[in-house]
Amino acid sequence: MSPTSKLQIGWFATGTGTASPKLLTAVLEAIRSDYLRAQIAVVFCNREPGEDPATDGFHAIVREAGIPLVTLSDRRFRKEQAGEPARKGEPLPAWRVEFDRGVIRLLRPYPFEIGMLAGYKLIFAAGAAAEWNLLNLHPAPPGGPKGIWQDVIWELIASRSAEAGVVIHLVTPELDEGPPISYCRYSIRGGSFDALWGDVEGRSIDSVMSEEGEDNRLFQAIRSNGVAREVPLVVETLRAFAEGRVSIHDKQVIDAAGTKISAVDLTATIESLVAASP
Repeated sequence: MSPTSKLQIGWFATGTGTASPKLLTAVLEAIRSDYLRAQIAVVFCNREPGEDPATDGFHAIVREAGIPLVTLSDRRFRKEQAGEPARKGEPLPAWRVEFDRGVIRLLRPYPFEIGMLAGYKLIFAAGAAAEWNLLNLHPAPPGGPKGIWQDVIWELIASRSAEAGVVIHLVTPELDEGPPISYCRYSIRGGSFDALWGDVEGRSIDSVMSEEGEDNRLFQAIRSNGVAREVPLVVETLRAFAEGRVSIHDKQVIDAAGTKISAVDLTATIESLVAASP
């Protein structure tokens, strides 16, 4: 990428949660302020207009920003193909592979250098991972628990972990196994966390899940601390790509000198930004 060009980003989101609009809005604000020299070339959403009120609100943000919006409903696609739902721990069904091929065809008119998965609730098949350099946001540090964010938090509680984190990694066909690109860590011990750990002391994880579920105060505290770091980590990681400090070559993460690197630790930067936020 030349010094005067802008990083072209493809944005992928399902848009059904509260995090998706926050992440997109934060990146758009960073672009408008010229903090991030980039352009969102296209937004892809696997929910079509009228399918979900929350997603419709997300679509409105995209349209207001003047960004091309491409949609293809995986729900409708599965019904038309008479396919079975994808099941955790099992290979993706044939219709899911075909769905990804359809997404690739739809997005070919909108070339981009980096694809950002920000609240995209589908697992990409191997074809999409080969077609694009896709970045996935995962709510754990490198080597931490895998799976959806709820599973990660329950595992942190079950293992009585001292720290949590957020990582952005390259998407590969193996779920949550791609090379880490950037990450941050944060403590979930000390301060107000100690009393919350005291609430679950001596209780099995099964009892906490069955009696309180996601209303458990420790669960909520870990989630809110993670969300607070997801937004700045996405912005700072995309900025590292835009400035050439990090890039991807042959599905490997390299630095400005072209040297393969393990990952960029952005903990100090993220903690400073979180501390300064209102």
